[in-house]
Formats: sequence, C-alpha cells, structure tokens
Amino acid sequence: MSCINDSVCKMCRRENVKLFLKGDRCYTDKCSFERRPYPPGQHGQSRLKFSEFALQLREKQKTKRYYGVSEKQFVGYVHKADRAADVTGVALLKLMESRLDNVIYALGFGNSRRESRQLVSHNHILVNGKRVNIPSYSVKKGDVVEIAQGSREMNKILGAIQAVSRRSVPSWLDADHAHFKGTVKETPARDEVSLAVEENMIVEYYSR
Repeated sequence: MSCINDSVCKMCRRENVKLFLKGDRCYTDKCSFERRPYPPGQHGQSRLKFSEFALQLREKQKTKRYYGVSEKQFVGYVHKADRAADVTGVALLKLMESRLDNVIYALGFGNSRRESRQLVSHNHILVNGKRVNIPSYSVKKGDVVEIAQGSREMNKILGAIQAVSRRSVPSWLDADHAHFKGTVKETPARDEVSLAVEENMIVEYYSR
C-alpha cells in the first residue's frame, strides 16, 4: 500500500485543486482548501511564474496524489500506458481509474481512496466471488465487485453508502448499494475522469 506521510490537506493546497482526500470533511466548511485556497508555506500567496517543467511536475504530482500511488507505481503505469493502443495520456488515466481501490471509492463503498485501499487490503472485497486484497488490481468489463458478506455491517461502509449522494457514480459503473455490489459496465472513458488534469504534460514530463 502506498504510504502518504504529508498532510493531505496540504496536498490539495499545493496542487491548487480539491483532491477529496479526506472524504466527508472535503464537503464541509472545515475543508482547508476552501478556507485557504493557496499553496502552504510563507510564499504561498505570492504570485509566482512557473516554468514548463514545473507545470509538468505539478500535473504529475497532482495525479499521483489523487489516486494515492507511489512514484514507482506511477512510473510503472506510465510505461504500461506507453505500450497501449490508446493515446498514452488517455491510457494512463484509464489504468488509474480501473484500479480496484478507485472502483470501490467510485461505487460509494469508501469515503476516500485511502479508506477504500484499506478495505481492499483488509480482505473486505470480492471480485467475481473471489477475495482480492490487492488495491492495484485492474478491473475489467463485466467484473462484479462486492463487499464480503461478513463485512457489510461495518460502520465505515454503511456511512460511506449513506454519504454517496454527495457525488455521482460514474456511468461506466453500476452500483447496487442494497446488495453491496457493483458491476463494471464499460471501460472508463476519458471524459468521465473527474480530476482536471492535462495528461499530455505528464507524458512530456516522463519523455524528457
């Protein structure tokens, strides 16, 4: 599992975009990004000019932090996307969206991707009836993802389902909260990625 040691609220402020890393808190007036929408540090409110490299770096960091993966993992996804039939940047985002921890979050069974990653790692998730505890597992069209029978009364899962109305389930997924399951209807499309990111900049960063 990727370990994030920095304050997640500082990450949102550094990338100048709300990454929804704290679940419910991000939808309240306690959200640090809403109260201080500028980078952390003594120069956070200064007007700075960024080089092309700096802009590429920020796009890479923003995407990596949004999905909660390490640098080594992210580089691996970039190399895999480069070998895909799709445009590299689009293929990269599709790979990230197809991660099991992201799917659990998108279906509404976790309040955040970090929480969803824990659900997967702690053996609470089944894919096509088989227990899967690898957050980076890539789902495919037709896969059925569900909460294990013995985990369906967990407060964090029930709470996440109740709060899911604050965000919509992507159209490439079909959520059945009454039965604690969801189906992957299609491969995720580029326009369904909610993160505002210039994926071409990421490709250019790693092409240096």
